[in-house]
Amino acid sequence: MALAGLGNNDLKLIIFGGKGGVGKTSCAIATALALSETFKTLIISTDPAHSVSDCLEQQIGFQVQKVDGCVKLAAIEVFADEALSRFKKEHQPELIKLFETSTNLDNEDIDELLTLSIPGIDEVMSFKTIIDFIEEGGYDKYVVDTAPTGHALRLISSPKLLDDWIKVAARMRWKYRYMITSFSGAYQQDEVDAFLLSLKKTVKKIENMLKDTDKCEFIPVCIPEKMAIMETVRLLADLGKSGIISRQIIVNNMMVSEGCDFCQRRKTGQLPYLQEIYGTFDTLNKVEVPMFTEEIKGLAALNKLKSFLFSG
Repeated sequence: MALAGLGNNDLKLIIFGGKGGVGKTSCAIATALALSETFKTLIISTDPAHSVSDCLEQQIGFQVQKVDGCVKLAAIEVFADEALSRFKKEHQPELIKLFETSTNLDNEDIDELLTLSIPGIDEVMSFKTIIDFIEEGGYDKYVVDTAPTGHALRLISSPKLLDDWIKVAARMRWKYRYMITSFSGAYQQDEVDAFLLSLKKTVKKIENMLKDTDKCEFIPVCIPEKMAIMETVRLLADLGKSGIISRQIIVNNMMVSEGCDFCQRRKTGQLPYLQEIYGTFDTLNKVEVPMFTEEIKGLAALNKLKSFLFSG
């Protein structure tokens, strides 16, 4: 079978996830290569290790770069710390006013607080960056290469984390609003209220995008090994709890050759795991990719992988 439905014009966001070492990055880039033949496509890496540069054999970084040799393909590696720094810089006046009007902190305390990181903020900022790109509308398709399973799940759950932060901030503002209303009889909404409302809208956009099967697709990548299968089962179960349903799965690194003793033993060893994959994920479209003799780096190898993903 081949990857299906990715050419649907309504589909904007395609996320690849799975256990470390199963080939998410190469599958994501090969998919983006295929889509870029028709659509203007952006490949986004949210993996802190950032293998996209290595896979493309081109330095990318936290700035959109045209992929050499591809007319409609660009790439970016999102650095969460830098994304957070940009967010704080852009919204520093609102954040300072939020703390000034809602806490007893002095200016020095507020400055120190703004320098601190927030647990889970990496995923929030990474996903906000993705949504910002989609809202800018510069591309037709956005393909996301995530870090191993735990990070992908935190990325998916980031809207709830941001929503929880907004609720705390809103409670802080309510006390300030109550005090102002008590003394002056009226409260005029300001830039902090507008800032929190904007964040709330971002949360809803992320949630709606993730749960809309016409606009978003999550594709797990698995290999015929026990630990990879177990992790994929947990990944799909956790995605289901968030209302995200996968329709297809890439089964990578399949041994197809029987040309040597090692190949025969490897193929025989994979057989029970392949049977388990087909039994466990029976409702998903299975896309089989053979084990490559060479490392998948550069456009030639990626185009070879692309042919297996889209031609079966």
